[in-house]
Amino acid sequence: MQSLSSKTYKKEFVSTFPGDHSGILTPRQTPGVLYSKAVPTPVEKVTLLAWSAELAEELGIQKPETQQDIDILGGNNVTDTMYPYAACYAGHQFGGWAGQLGDGRAITLGEWEAANGKTFELQLKGAGLTPYSRRADGRAVLRSSVREYLMSEAMHYLGVPTTRALSLVATGEPVLRDMFYNGNAAYEPGAIVMRVAPSFLRFGNFEMLNARKEKENLRQLVDWTIERYYPHIQGEDKVITWFKEIVERTASLMVEWQRVGFVHGVMNTDNMSILGLTIDYGPYSFLDNYDPDFTPNTTDLPGRRYAFGKQPSIAYWNLGCLAAALLPLVEKDQLLPALETFKEVYWRKYYAMMANKLGLDKLSSGDVDLITQFEKALASIQPDMTIFFQLLIDLPLYMGSAQEVADYFKECLYDDLKEEESEQLYTLITAYLDRLNRNSIKRQDSQQLMRQTNPRFILRNYLLHQAIEELEKGATALFEKLQEAVKEPYSDKFDEFFETRPGWATQKAGCSMLSCSS
Repeated sequence: MQSLSSKTYKKEFVSTFPGDHSGILTPRQTPGVLYSKAVPTPVEKVTLLAWSAELAEELGIQKPETQQDIDILGGNNVTDTMYPYAACYAGHQFGGWAGQLGDGRAITLGEWEAANGKTFELQLKGAGLTPYSRRADGRAVLRSSVREYLMSEAMHYLGVPTTRALSLVATGEPVLRDMFYNGNAAYEPGAIVMRVAPSFLRFGNFEMLNARKEKENLRQLVDWTIERYYPHIQGEDKVITWFKEIVERTASLMVEWQRVGFVHGVMNTDNMSILGLTIDYGPYSFLDNYDPDFTPNTTDLPGRRYAFGKQPSIAYWNLGCLAAALLPLVEKDQLLPALETFKEVYWRKYYAMMANKLGLDKLSSGDVDLITQFEKALASIQPDMTIFFQLLIDLPLYMGSAQEVADYFKECLYDDLKEEESEQLYTLITAYLDRLNRNSIKRQDSQQLMRQTNPRFILRNYLLHQAIEELEKGATALFEKLQEAVKEPYSDKFDEFFETRPGWATQKAGCSMLSCSS
């Protein structure tokens, strides 16, 4: 274990590519460079609020015990071997080309090499102005920082590919935010998250270079990315092979989001990881009631471009933008077939995942029809997704009437069933039980498969909101309990949270929908 202040950091990205080394933080266009030096702006006082011990153990990082080390987590201490920078990238936002974006409030300090030889970027989110902050202040508030810290770790323990969060600190300074962009700005406590990933490269990094017609920079970035993060890919066709793997990783990620009911909320191309990770936790949410049209992002209304049920198709669209960015290096007639593999990969993995959620021994053509029946019924009845699939695990193998089925699932319902909904649910469960009775595996093995696939605890927005409100008043009990609960999402250890979203949370700001503001 090594302290943050004594480590010799690597800086291979900044050593490899052209950058703006002036250190000037004035917002501006930065053609010809892939990053700009950006020293964090010091804050009043860095106070450690949370530390991810398991991640620190994996990386070999000693928990900060001195103010010198704690200050690194808030940007008040930059060591001699660090080279803090903000990356330059572009993106399509809500379907439209947005041009240069870049790290507006994220600053990478350096690359930490773990004992196994793997390197990880340590990045501060909310550490102050960068050349890409545009009209913003480069800061983050406690509200958004708690959400990023907890959800990064929650997704990891759910088994969903994600960036991680090492620490959460308070800055001792207020930050002005208009939470819903409605003219009601207010000061909130400031905070900073240190997030960790092998790389924070996005689709937008490649889009930026293509848009500026910087072909050699594009070629260099592609070659470096393949060599560093996809070393198994070799040969003359390595770029197209690499793109195919990104397609597969992205399709797999979408399947995982659908499995646990995660809605990202802002799937712009600058928020799509080149490694197939969940990245940039903003106005996200898990589904409470099963609504394919649900979006947690007020900015996404009324079009609901990034709604739960649309996420796979948006991922495909975003991959098309990445393919377009690679056109200077690969022929279109090679990229298009590679892009089209998304559909086969996604549906194959999706149906396999759903078979696991339902505890089926193997997937047949008839099972695809059954899964479709489940989707239609759930979208119509809108039970609590998490609780519904938990109840399904212990479903009695015989249900004699529609009323018996309705009574069994009452715990997961937000509204009383109408007569036609009750019949729809009974028809579905009858068909499902018929299929279960033809399973070739034992009932307990089927149930075990379901328990491994269906989370019992999810980090619901209203729980986050309650924890944030308490933290803002100096109380830490709920936050600390959630920090432990996210580590065991498939157990019943934290069943105090096993309940539907309470009625008061439906309309309360921050409990159902959020804006991109943070």
